[in-house]
This record gives sequence, C-alpha cells and structure tokens, in this order.
Amino acid sequence: MDIRIIGIDYGRKRVGLAVSDPLRIFASALETVPSAKIIDYLKTYSQNVQVERFVVGYPMNMNNKPSEAAKDVNVFLKQLQKHFPNIPVTLEDERFTSVLAHRSLIDSGVKKMDRRDKNAVDKVSAALILQTYLDRKDFER
Repeated sequence: MDIRIIGIDYGRKRVGLAVSDPLRIFASALETVPSAKIIDYLKTYSQNVQVERFVVGYPMNMNNKPSEAAKDVNVFLKQLQKHFPNIPVTLEDERFTSVLAHRSLIDSGVKKMDRRDKNAVDKVSAALILQTYLDRKDFER
C-alpha cells in the first residue's frame, strides 16, 4: 500500500485536499470536498492509501497570531484527532496560499472564468501548503 501525506486547506464551506507522491517529495492537488463531508472522505481515502500524516493549513495574521478563521480550523483539528488518533497532524502557516494559488492558476494558463472556481483555488492552496511542508522536511533528511 502506498504511503502518502495529505495536505488540507480547511474552509467553512469547502476543504481543498492535496496528496504527496509515494516518495513524499511532490504535492499534487487532489480534490475539493464540502466541509461537512471531509471526515467521511478521509476515512474512505485512507482505506486504500496509508496516510502517514496530515498537514493542515493554519490561518495566521501578519502579527503571527491566529486569525479569526483559526476557530473553524481548531474545531476541524479536534474532529481529525478524534477520527484519526494514530495519524500525526502538522500545522503549516497558510498566509498568502490563496493568493499564490490564484497566481499559480494564472501562470499555468487557466482561463479567467475557470480561475473563479473556488474549488480549483482550494485544491491548489492545499498543494502549496503540503509542498511547503515537504520542501522543509527535505532539508531534515
């Protein structure tokens, strides 16, 4: 069974997901799931793939304090811990990921109407969150 790391960009309405490659070097956008269905989605996903870790984007303000949206993420983190007690969770600063995701879509030639699709932005944001973690871990090997 493949071992993967899952990147999560949690939002009140939608959750962007990304997954690492088996060598845990690259992050790829995976899916956007309604927030109410994220735990069920992750349970189903983890039946087929061994999840080594969750990397969750954590919303911070410029003063390094959690933003207002952190309250929603904290509730989600409790659910994640309850349903996946044996999978470690790493928090990753998600400042600017939506801006970078939007820029990435522009740079990759995605049409303007398609860039308005929040699902695409959420998936790419999750991939950026996960890639930041993977890049940092690469130096620690």
